[in-house]
Amino acid sequence: MTRDSIIKSALYCLAWLPLPVLHGLGACLGWSLSLTPARLKKIAATNITLCWPELSVAQQRKLTRASLAETGKTLFETGTLWLRPGKQTLRLIKQVSGSDVVEQAQAQGKGVILATPHLGAWEGAGLYCADRFDITCLYRPPRNAGLEQLINTARSRLGGRYLAANARGIRLLYKTLRQGKVIAMLPDQEPQSGAGMFAPFFGTPAYSMVLLARMAARSGAPVIFVWCERLPWGRGYHLHFREIPNVGNTTDIMTAVRATNEAVEECVRECPKQYQWSYRRFRSRPPGEQPIY
Repeated sequence: MTRDSIIKSALYCLAWLPLPVLHGLGACLGWSLSLTPARLKKIAATNITLCWPELSVAQQRKLTRASLAETGKTLFETGTLWLRPGKQTLRLIKQVSGSDVVEQAQAQGKGVILATPHLGAWEGAGLYCADRFDITCLYRPPRNAGLEQLINTARSRLGGRYLAANARGIRLLYKTLRQGKVIAMLPDQEPQSGAGMFAPFFGTPAYSMVLLARMAARSGAPVIFVWCERLPWGRGYHLHFREIPNVGNTTDIMTAVRATNEAVEECVRECPKQYQWSYRRFRSRPPGEQPIY
């Protein structure tokens, strides 16, 4: 069997296990990583030390262990969020808070920008928004090209449109906003070189995307943050929507980028252990600074 077929078979097998079992397996994997000198552990520990200096060393270690457990849950729940029938998957979302702000924003006729940080089960947030709001979003092709069709089919199985993150995709996003429709993007992913600027994130300069800020400034579209919080013991998910006026109410791009990072921080503080701390968010450094990782 090829590597792709092994991954696909594992995803299909995991898709039908109960969510409490999947989250339990994921937590066990994460806890085992916390006991080894794993690369993900080192990255998460470095990020947490930078972003939460007010915590004691013991508290930082505890948060690192908890975040690795959530990383394990992300891995094990992927099959469920991608491959079960869409409506059945949506039943795992037990509570939705604030979705009315999207409907109110749509009534303005300028389109809506949904910003989904790497917090909780962001694949679940995407599926719900595709079904409810018929979103259009950019995506980066996966490193494993053999999985691209599976991923795109999974994400769009209840609606929505996924565009490659290139010049054509960006033009289509602007067109979608002009039509008064809803687009979505990840606000905390490091952009390609030349496509961002440095702005504070938890007090440390992070190379940050400018696309969201520019789209909000040019279109006047409201920006609404959405994240999908995991409930304890695999009981499902709680989906949160929150409008962040400071992001869309300025034409100064630097101010908007800073406000975007502050909004991500605000969401992360709601459930800090569920943020993807194992992502190298501070990989790029301002000129003259030493590498962090």
